[in-house]
Amino acid sequence: MEKIKSVLGKIYNKKINFFDLCIVLIISSYILITLGEIVGRLGLILPMRSLIISDETGFFSIFFMYASFIGIWIVVLLWCRISKKSRPILSVLWTKPRGNNIKMLLLGLLIGFGTNMLCASSALIHKDIHIYYDSFHPVKLLVLLIAVFVQSSAEELLCRGFLYQRLRRTFRHPAVAIIVSSAFFGILHIFNKGVTALAIVDIIVTGVFFAFMVYYMDSIWCAFGVHTAWNYTQNIILGLPNSGNVTPFSIFKLDAASARDSLFYNVGFGVEGTYFSVAVLAIGALVVYLIYRKNKERDYDPWNLPAINAEALPENTAESTNE
Repeated sequence: MEKIKSVLGKIYNKKINFFDLCIVLIISSYILITLGEIVGRLGLILPMRSLIISDETGFFSIFFMYASFIGIWIVVLLWCRISKKSRPILSVLWTKPRGNNIKMLLLGLLIGFGTNMLCASSALIHKDIHIYYDSFHPVKLLVLLIAVFVQSSAEELLCRGFLYQRLRRTFRHPAVAIIVSSAFFGILHIFNKGVTALAIVDIIVTGVFFAFMVYYMDSIWCAFGVHTAWNYTQNIILGLPNSGNVTPFSIFKLDAASARDSLFYNVGFGVEGTYFSVAVLAIGALVVYLIYRKNKERDYDPWNLPAINAEALPENTAESTNE
């Protein structure tokens, strides 16, 4: 029995109960996102159904689709407020973590735009896709940027906010939170249009990239920015599939009939379901690790467990934390 306790003590941060179990946290996360989608549909999409159907430009359909993710924000924030176990997560979302600032948010937007443009440009240069100019409406594009931010940050709130932080509270080693939350992020896209095994791998690697920003850069805001800019660039600017979904409203349009599968593009899923995208995002995660691995203020701890966090960090960082 003592040996078992010793082993468990090396795995878990502290005494846990049923609601701290990994499978329970995964199920809880799925329930939260499902309830959030229901709230978003009932609150936005259904009341605006007639407007969406009558809109020939497609602007309102794409706006309300993205904006409906506000339901996930409402449900997750409400749950974190009423649940004592999850309430500390609220502090992770504001400015207590050193990396949650405007500079990191803007950096995230730049990274998201740059990485997606790199993937899309490669497909264009390789002649796997052809796009043509359609229209430019500044006000509508700004409104859609806000809507895409709502959608992208909602997924980050659930995966790198709620699930990641609850796993960090439960398990001593951060790798558990990083891997499990990233795998869950991939599973959420398993029923998307045109999905492939490679596409799921791509999204899991993306999840690791984002989780590294939370752990090493101490910035979920940076993950908000990267996720937003990636989706907005490929879907609203370039008119390419966003995880298999093509928007009816964008600056450029894709000539879908001439698109072809290659190292740089997947006809059903877009640039995300490719070996090149996996490589770009994996390199991004590696760059975050190499630049920020010595960050002594990394991984803001909302659970007030400094000694436990110190054991999870490399030796030199642990010593600095204890000083």
